[in-house]
Amino acid sequence: MSVLIWLHIAFAIFAIGPLTALTHAAPRAIRNKNTGLLAFIHRSTRLYALLALGVLIFGVAAGVVAGGGLLGKWNMTASMTLFIVAAVLIVIVERDLKIAVRVLTSETPDDDAKVQTGRIAAIAGVVSLIWLAILALMVFPA
Repeated sequence: MSVLIWLHIAFAIFAIGPLTALTHAAPRAIRNKNTGLLAFIHRSTRLYALLALGVLIFGVAAGVVAGGGLLGKWNMTASMTLFIVAAVLIVIVERDLKIAVRVLTSETPDDDAKVQTGRIAAIAGVVSLIWLAILALMVFPA
């Protein structure tokens, strides 16, 4: 079980950390119309979002191995639910990044992806708060 917890924490640090940093960097890249950086952020966001699923997978696996109804506790259920909500929001951010890359590489100078900038910034902030709520639920268990 300790290996599963170790993997759970390692994925949280090395996947969710960069994912959060990338989503917060995207609005600036859009405002600066740095399409190369934005394309990199888009690809990296997709990669780290997939890697972040390891946090949920290893967390559930550790809970199953631990037994004793650990996964049935309210804080675990709340954490898993919040993780799924954050994952859905990250999918929306990934979609908006894809649209922003397409818009900024098009020939139309009128569209500067302001809609995507605001939505990405707002969702990234909400997702960061969700990560903090999950952390609090894990550190201060019921």
